[in-house]
Amino acid sequence: MSVSLRLSRGGSKKRPYYKVVVSNSRAPRDGKYLEQVGTYNPLLAKDDENRVRVVEDRVRYWLSVGAQPTERVARLLDKLGIKERKVTLNPNAGVPGKKATERAADKAKKAAEAAEAAAESAEA
Repeated sequence: MSVSLRLSRGGSKKRPYYKVVVSNSRAPRDGKYLEQVGTYNPLLAKDDENRVRVVEDRVRYWLSVGAQPTERVARLLDKLGIKERKVTLNPNAGVPGKKATERAADKAKKAAEAAEAAAESAEA
């Protein structure tokens, strides 16, 4: 059985509240879990001490026996200093696509033509 550390959602609509749980990786997100090891409340301020609370020794135990944290839980554990996460960088994340680049080039070309036409009419 593969075990994962992940978030289980609770709370009402538009008011999320998460439990950090250890569960079978094939179980549903909010389904049965082996153990609850913490909580995460994203509505609290980032510097609030109650935003992320975990039982550190239990998290370390589950990591030692092979539990794999999800990406979000790995980020939380990295901020708490429990498990270091390697940084993933995507240099192409902010680069516009092919069509957007073409539209920007067309727009710049039209703006240059309009400026040139205005300069010619001002000279005449």
